[in-house]
Amino acid sequence: MMNLEEIFKEYDPKLELPGYVCPTIDLLEPNDIIFSTNEVIETKKKLIDTLQANRIDVSSLKTTVGYTNTLYEIVPRKGLRLSRVKDLQAELSFNMGISEISIEPLFERGAIGFIIPNKKHVKLPIKSIIESDDFIDTDYELPLIIGRTLTHKNIIIDLNEKGHMLVTGATGQGKSVLLNVIIASLLYKKHPSDLKLVLLDPVQIELSLYSIMDNHFLAKLPDNTNVVSDTLGAFRTLESLTREMNDRIELLMKANVRSFKEYNALFRKRGINPSRGFRYMPYIVVIIDNYADLVMGEGELYIKRLVSRAHLVGIHLILSTQRPSHDVIAKDIKTSFPVRIAFRMASREDSRIILDEDGAESLSGNGDAIYKDELLKLRVQVPFISTDEVNRIASFIGSQQGFDCAYPLPEVLLYSQDLECVDLNDRDILFDEAARLIVVHQQGSTSLIQRKFSIGYNRAGRLMDQLEAAGIVGACRGSCPREVLIDDEYSLEKLLVSLE
Repeated sequence: MMNLEEIFKEYDPKLELPGYVCPTIDLLEPNDIIFSTNEVIETKKKLIDTLQANRIDVSSLKTTVGYTNTLYEIVPRKGLRLSRVKDLQAELSFNMGISEISIEPLFERGAIGFIIPNKKHVKLPIKSIIESDDFIDTDYELPLIIGRTLTHKNIIIDLNEKGHMLVTGATGQGKSVLLNVIIASLLYKKHPSDLKLVLLDPVQIELSLYSIMDNHFLAKLPDNTNVVSDTLGAFRTLESLTREMNDRIELLMKANVRSFKEYNALFRKRGINPSRGFRYMPYIVVIIDNYADLVMGEGELYIKRLVSRAHLVGIHLILSTQRPSHDVIAKDIKTSFPVRIAFRMASREDSRIILDEDGAESLSGNGDAIYKDELLKLRVQVPFISTDEVNRIASFIGSQQGFDCAYPLPEVLLYSQDLECVDLNDRDILFDEAARLIVVHQQGSTSLIQRKFSIGYNRAGRLMDQLEAAGIVGACRGSCPREVLIDDEYSLEKLLVSLE
């Protein structure tokens, strides 16, 4: 028997996988960063010559060498207008043979900055941020590595505080790399009991490596693949997440708490009883790559429903798209994504759709991006993580003992069948066996039928509709199993005989 100390001991969800080990730093490639000083000296000379030729005195010029860009700073003399310096942008680009030169005021430094792309870019390895004190010491709930600024400051945000994130940019500019960096950030910090990932990827290439972690970090519908690639599967997953959101809101109300963190803290202290339907709730981060290809049309409705309240109950969305048009990213959806990251885009119009201002069209590529939230706008270099590194991290996690299955999302049927149209004279051949299974287990679960008979979701759903029409189970109740209306096998056999 359990003693009182064990009964009232604080609940620790991590004890379900007590031997789990987070990924180790040696899974990442070494930090071999070598900058070209000769190139910086040459560029600096051309910059000074151009400024002096236009009668702009340069008493000192400070350089901060970056990975894709180098920042050159001058402190303007009194009376020098920023507009006069900005007018030299075309001349500077011509003299240096570089089109993506940016000239920006550095307000916090009292200087004017010239952001000039390096002829030979250097990759910023993710290891350099993962092993930094900024990341190791962070107490963020959902820490996401975004990158490093031009002045070499690490940018790490808490998705739990920010809500949702939108990532855009032309093909090959770094969107998918950033998604992998974000996932790695979470995997290095979170235990599988505290975090679940929902992965939607129509190409099934970028996120497929994470399938091996299904019994650790993935959440999905019972019959879905680990990484959802088809449109119907995406719709069903988003509808299921909406039900999960609504269920969580009800649990918070029932527990009489105001926040997701407060609810889980109360559950850990055993202030609410699982026998009354309460459960520990992990964070759920939904990552949708190539959003435009996967959830056009109806998908927009599902996204709108989710983004309004999901972040309040620990569900956060990260959308990535290369098509920043108004028909893909509607204004009311965009406003629900306070964090936006833009890689290089084809035009000013595309930049304005995402950032509400110019800038993204002048980025240098190779992971050069603009980070913008409700308070900040920063030029950042997104770190690089290779496919081999992703594979090593996923394999390290997948090789460890996991849960019995992936975290189950609530079952849904997008198109409920009218019970008056259910013909019980044309019952599925598994009808009788499914009815007996449901009554014996006293659990009206579609996934139970799927697992027992190894059939697909659609067939199991039709069977459940027939069982409802026959009066064996009750109506669908969202994420909860249906009520079983038959108490014992004897009563069931009488009913089955009457149907013959």
